[in-house]
Amino acid sequence: MSRLPFAGRIAVVTGGASGIGQACCELLAQRGAKLVVMDLQAEKASEVASAIGGHAYALDVADVEQVEAVAKRVEREVGEVELLISAAGVLQGDALPPAQVPWAQYNRVFEVNLRGTHAVCAAFGSRMAARGRGAIVNLASISAMRSTPLHAYGPMKAALVGLTENLAAEWGRSGVRVNCLSPGPVLTPALQAAFDQGQRDRQTMAQNSATGQIASVNEVAQAAAFLLSDEASAITGVNLPVDHGWLVATSWSTFGGLRPAV
Repeated sequence: MSRLPFAGRIAVVTGGASGIGQACCELLAQRGAKLVVMDLQAEKASEVASAIGGHAYALDVADVEQVEAVAKRVEREVGEVELLISAAGVLQGDALPPAQVPWAQYNRVFEVNLRGTHAVCAAFGSRMAARGRGAIVNLASISAMRSTPLHAYGPMKAALVGLTENLAAEWGRSGVRVNCLSPGPVLTPALQAAFDQGQRDRQTMAQNSATGQIASVNEVAQAAAFLLSDEASAITGVNLPVDHGWLVATSWSTFGGLRPAV
């Protein structure tokens, strides 16, 4: 593969100011893309964009009117967007019983993770389809594929997988591919802070995966870059887990857990 597979192509990353989104921005820039970093954290987005020679735009994806307005600005000020990673999202917080999940929190998870992703895809994907080319990657989660006590976050991520499949079929004949990634636990600054504060146990979390590891933000970014690349030209409508085998390993607890390394 060429070292600059995205040379001359404009890429938008929402949630690009930190974590997985930032890693995606940095990797795509290294591979030649012209980056548009979007985030609610405007100052941090500007810092990331400045470091990679990109452009920064403040954006709350939950504000659907703002999404369309920013999409128009980007295409007018930067150029025609061909690549999109929708990584903006919020976590649920505590794993509460259904009746105890505050409606304000539930609605925010819906507005950002599902409706916001739909708005971003609709704004940029429709423009890609009109031009006959483009690729989109949405960020879902392994909680979309298994039962968890996250009664807002998990169902919204499952719906996001369905959204991705719908858009892949909608725009396939127009030259736009749409896929999503489902990361497992990822060593983001937020997760590291939870380890440092004793809220989560790193060893326990790692041992729940087949490889005994936790994914890095760069590993997720590598998968996103592949799905955007021409090497994935025949792939659309898929949900790719990036979880170090969490999905295949957890059911082994019924049989006493995974076997040790040979």
